[in-house]
Amino acid sequence: MKHAGAFEVVRADRAGMEVRSQIAEIFADGFSQWLTYFSKDRDVIAKAFAHMFVLDQFYVALAGDRVAAFGACTDCRSFALALQRAPLRRHLGWFKGTMAAIVLKKEFQKPFADPPAETGSVEFIGTALSFRGQGAASAVIRHMLDHLPYRTYLIEEVADTNIPAIRLYEKLGFTEYKRNSLSPRQARMSGIHHMVSLRLEKA
Repeated sequence: MKHAGAFEVVRADRAGMEVRSQIAEIFADGFSQWLTYFSKDRDVIAKAFAHMFVLDQFYVALAGDRVAAFGACTDCRSFALALQRAPLRRHLGWFKGTMAAIVLKKEFQKPFADPPAETGSVEFIGTALSFRGQGAASAVIRHMLDHLPYRTYLIEEVADTNIPAIRLYEKLGFTEYKRNSLSPRQARMSGIHHMVSLRLEKA
């Protein structure tokens, strides 16, 4: 079993290997429950969304030639994802690919309103199934906290049902500062009642 110190964390575009497809597979495993309308096939989801990762915004924890975990950190002005219609249509079909480009762009490329100075937005944390519980995601987040220049770090809209993620963020020093309620209909459909936002202030 690996521990956090056993992972090499690097910016994804400097990994010295092709990491995009591995990031996409981890994304499909971790986020497919939100994307079942577009496809229930995990491999289709991975291929359809592989293009969207802006690699210079992402960091990966490597175990040899395998991506164990990934995460992004932006300046609250740049986007970590860039959705394109052509690959979405190619893998999901014309209609669902078009819908994915429209609907998910609003969700994944949502700008901050008047972003605060010296603030980083931690986004899209994911861990490969075979590396869960081994400190890979912690290694990615710690690396970003240690090496990026921000004084404040935000993690926006974590589902209240995602207890392991919230516990991980709290263990790393994040505290809840905002909680938004979903509508009764959304809560009934998703099982999620609140979206939690967390913040960390560096000394």
